[in-house]
Amino acid sequence: MIETIYRAVEKLKAVGGDKATIGLILGSGLGDYAETLDNKRFVNYSDIEGYPVSEVHGHKNRFVVGEKYGKTVIAMQGRFHYYEGYPQSVLSLGVRTMKLLGVQNLLVTNAAGGVNLGYKPGTLMLISDHINLSGGNPLIGKNYDEFGVRFPDQSNVYDKKLRAELKELATKNGIELEEGVYLMMSGPCYETPAEIRMARIIGADAVGMSTVPETMCAAHCGIKVVGISLITNMAAGVLDQPLSHTEVNETAAIAAERFAALVDLILKDLF
Repeated sequence: MIETIYRAVEKLKAVGGDKATIGLILGSGLGDYAETLDNKRFVNYSDIEGYPVSEVHGHKNRFVVGEKYGKTVIAMQGRFHYYEGYPQSVLSLGVRTMKLLGVQNLLVTNAAGGVNLGYKPGTLMLISDHINLSGGNPLIGKNYDEFGVRFPDQSNVYDKKLRAELKELATKNGIELEEGVYLMMSGPCYETPAEIRMARIIGADAVGMSTVPETMCAAHCGIKVVGISLITNMAAGVLDQPLSHTEVNETAAIAAERFAALVDLILKDLF
């Protein structure tokens, strides 16, 4: 795996990725933000030997390097998933690649189901913490000391100072931003109504199938993280209707302008 990371680093250095201090991981239906970067350069995951490729609709499977507000940004336009059969250690590849390129601040986004009954489709949620019920951990196996210690602290995965500053910025700019706990399950099935009732009892506000492995790895290697969930649907049992990935992408498209405004704010004034 470490060889794959170094191959990715070399590919991205060739397009200026080593100038980036900001990383973005863009989830389902949210990848189009990368198109707003200036002077875009692309590296397809398929062009990096050993890199996985997601087969989920809405993931373009490439790195995008570009500029925004005078800063160099490297974005993952799509991510890989545990439910696609990849070990969670593989889900760390993008974050660890960014670390070796010099990324210091990481914005991780996802589409999520609303567990909190006060939410509605289109709500933007700042992730304050997470609950890992995926059944896996990306740090199981050999520890690579160049990334972090064997037993990493996870008490500040989503940087407290950055969260406080972002809430203040969002309020000043008229952007509605909730804050809550994200719970990861393995997928690919959507959760049952009973599982969602359990999630609510143990303190979750949103539920999804990604993000946690990446943010755990970022905390392990000292990258500061801000996480944003776009609530694209209410979780199972909240409304009397079935869940579908089509609804996820449709809601993401509707909320794209507000999502982009929030990411703009983060890149311009927070990172």
